[in-house]
This record gives sequence, C-alpha cells and structure tokens, in this order.
Amino acid sequence: MTVADAPVPELAARARDVGGSPVRDILAVTARPEVINFAGGLPAPELFDADGIAAAFRAVLEETPARALQYSTTEGEPSLRAALAGRFAVRGLPTGADDVVVTTGSQQGLSLLATALVEPGDTVLVEDPCYLAALQAFGFAGARVVPVPCDEAGIDPDALDELVALHRPKLLYTVPTFQNPTGRTLPAERRAAIARIAGRRGLWIVEDDPYGELRFEGERVPWIATYPGAEDRTVLLGSFSKVMAPGLRLGWLRGPASLLRACVVAKQAADLHTPTVNQLAAARYLADCDLDAHVARVAGVYRERRDAMLAGLGEALPSGSRWIRPEGGMFVWVTLPAGYDSGALLPAVIAHDVAYVPGAPFFAGRADVATLRMCFVTQSPDEIGEGLRRLGLGLGGGGA
Repeated sequence: MTVADAPVPELAARARDVGGSPVRDILAVTARPEVINFAGGLPAPELFDADGIAAAFRAVLEETPARALQYSTTEGEPSLRAALAGRFAVRGLPTGADDVVVTTGSQQGLSLLATALVEPGDTVLVEDPCYLAALQAFGFAGARVVPVPCDEAGIDPDALDELVALHRPKLLYTVPTFQNPTGRTLPAERRAAIARIAGRRGLWIVEDDPYGELRFEGERVPWIATYPGAEDRTVLLGSFSKVMAPGLRLGWLRGPASLLRACVVAKQAADLHTPTVNQLAAARYLADCDLDAHVARVAGVYRERRDAMLAGLGEALPSGSRWIRPEGGMFVWVTLPAGYDSGALLPAVIAHDVAYVPGAPFFAGRADVATLRMCFVTQSPDEIGEGLRRLGLGLGGGGA
C-alpha cells in the first residue's frame, strides 16, 4: 500500500511576493548575438584590464598561496580595507580601515543594510524612479517603500522633508551620481539639504556610488556623507564592478561603527566572508597598477559611446520624446510622448534585433509607462548608430 506524499510547506511570503528582475528577464530573451542590446547594465568587457588583474592573481597565488586560499575575517582583508580607506581619504572623506567592511559586491551591502536596519513594516524612502535591485532588497526585508518626488536633477529636498515628517522612515536610499536608471546627478546644494534633513529629522542615508568615478565632463560633486548633518548617519556603498571587473564580486560599506558591526553579524550569517583570493588580488592590483588611469581610459571610451547615442536619439525616437543628458555613468533615460507604452512596444522593438529596458519596473509608486532606460557602454559608436536605426523602425518612427 502506498501512502500519498504530503505537500511540502509553502515558500516564505517574501519569496512569493518579491518579483525577479525585469532586466535579467530581458537579457535572457535578447541573448542572441545579432541583437544590439541597450538593455543591460554591463561594463564593456573589452576594456577590462585582464592582464593587470591576471598578474595580480598570479602574484598572490605564487607568493602567499596559503593565505589566499584560506578563510578570512568577515570584515575583509586588512590590506584591501586600508587601500579603500586611502581612496576615500584622497577624495575628501577621512576614513580609516576600520570604517570599511568588504562585501561580495555592493548588492550584498544593500542586503546587509536591509537586514541590519529594516523591520517588517518599516518605511524606506527611495528615489523615483529607483535602482531595481534596491527595491528587491527592501522588499525582501518587508519594508514599506515610499518614493520621493524627483525632477531631472534628482530628489526634491522639500518633498523629502515633508515625507520624513509624515512617515518617520528608517532610511533614504539614493544613487546621487549618474543614477541608475536615469543617469542624473544630484547637485551639491541638494546634497547639503538632504544632509541637513537627515540630521534634523533623524534619518539614515544609504548613499550608493557604483558609477561616480565614470565622469566624462563637469566637476565632481562631493559625497552626501561629507556634508554637515550626514557624517554620523550615512553609509556609503561602493564597488569595483564598474571600474575593475564585476566578476570579482567586490564591494564595500563605509559607515559608522555601530551599523558596520550589525552588518558584519548579518554577513557572517550570509557567506562568512568575501573570497580571500579576490580581495588580495584586488589589493595587489591597487598597489601595482594605476586604477585611476585605467578608469580615465574607460571613461574616455564611454564618453564617445554616450555622445554617439545622444547624437542619434532625435532621429530614432518619436517626435516629442525627451531624454536626460548624463555627465557620466552608463545610462540614458528616455521619456516617449504621451500615449506611448515602452513595455507594450518592446516585443516589436526586439523583433528588429534591438532592446531596451522599459521604465515602469523602476518606479516604487505610480509608474510612467512612457519611460525607458538605455545603456550606451557595451557597443561601439557604429553599433550604437545601427541599434538606434533599428529602434526607430521598431517604434514605428524614424530610423528608416
């Protein structure tokens, strides 16, 4: 006699309710080599310093193999933490090695912060629109996510002040420099205003800076963490993914000691520590190579590709379309005329072997379906021109 198996228990509610990444879904659909893919957020692989990174790994494995292949501390390898602290200091943010925790990519840093700061039902404020994976991280933590009104310069400080007074949120999450998805950069006066609000109202600021070194024009704007009011309540996230290589999965948190301790405990439960060999190789690369010179070369190429995209958008897009001109980073944010739905149009666009990411999933509140994000860094100027021609055909407008 066979006894029927009882059903297994259901998944946790957070696993059922938090969706996957639309960007990842689109990348799977558009993996065909003939597709010119403006949908991804991937750095250009031909610009990786593969020789320098390989040399750093060889040196570490030849000189200190036992250490490189062994467990490490949760906080991160001291040599890498010291090197990261030095990079902060020369950019105007005094930092010691103990102020830094190494993470397995800055995305893990977001997850650790959500674990350390957010109770289910807590309110989290985000930019509108917002980086998709941040929405996922806060959603898994059970947060109530409230969007802050933004314009082409970013967060509206007056609207932020009103929302903080109304909702008493735990934190504000922001990508103030070359934001994903919009490419916009928050001006210095707004950064100072946000710092004052955080100090006066009592608010954590999570300042995510994966793109800040990829500046093509204009002057660098200081981190929010440097402004009065924000010093003891800002945690700054960074990553080597866009400036060295994403496959290393190396990021970091820079913040107050009490919050970092909580993140270290959360990291111990997640992965014990970030891979030792990757950390030591990155530290060796920073010691032996000129990362800033490498980033400058990459930014020069990215600028040419941005310029190619901006030059061709007017002909490719329907009349009345608008877009933000980024001073750096990887993305152009487009708003099509009223009545257009970028998600509904995407299948016709993909049929012409080109792709973008519809803007709607980036919004925590009411979505603007006429928006879309385009990444300009992974194609040559000629490929960008051809991609825009195909885009015009797919949208039924120009590009013929």
